[in-house]
Amino acid sequence: MTLAGRLSARCALSRWLARLCLAAAVSVAGSVSGAASSAASERPVRLLAFGDSLVHGYGLAAGTTFPEQLEAALRARGFAVEVINGGNSGDTTAAARARLAWSLSPRPDAALVELGANDGLRGLDPAATYDNLDAILRHLAAEGVSALLAGMLAPRNLGAEYAAEFDAVFPRLAEAHGIGYYPFFLDGVALRPALNQADGIHPNAAGVAVIVERILPSVIHLLETATGNAAGSAEASESG
Repeated sequence: MTLAGRLSARCALSRWLARLCLAAAVSVAGSVSGAASSAASERPVRLLAFGDSLVHGYGLAAGTTFPEQLEAALRARGFAVEVINGGNSGDTTAAARARLAWSLSPRPDAALVELGANDGLRGLDPAATYDNLDAILRHLAAEGVSALLAGMLAPRNLGAEYAAEFDAVFPRLAEAHGIGYYPFFLDGVALRPALNQADGIHPNAAGVAVIVERILPSVIHLLETATGNAAGSAEASESG
């Protein structure tokens, strides 16, 4: 073969190798991109349990708090969900309102709001409780976070008038915001010694299990609403 022929063959081989390397690079990039997209789509739904000591787990051992038992119950039913413990013992609705912004990082897909027990125990003005919860729910809506509101009942030793005004705060808010509503967070547990700790106020592990069992259908509906809203938002963005 002449020198010109050998040079021509080498150039052809170089071009072939270049095309082969380019094809391999494109294939690898596509695989990495696909894996990243798949990982993003498989991220668990984040559910923020935002509340006071009833959520935080006052007096309870690890693994028995409300967020932990709720997550276990949801996962047992096939939901890929992470329940974030956003409870803080002693919080009034005003204190929770003040810390909401930083509680939303990382941003949850949905939120269960359980607050008001400490307002009632302190006999705080129900109008202020309404305003604080209203602000919390408005903030969640502005962030695109679907919400479920858990109601609370006032201690009956504060009088019938106060109890009626306080109890009405929660259904009024749920109706005003058009969100899911669970009438009484401690339903089936309040005033039952076997399901509460020695203080008679905070549920024990068995009491939390009852709360989870009863509120679970409402939480499942919340998650279905949240994931539906997320899908709708994505479709709207793509069509736009």
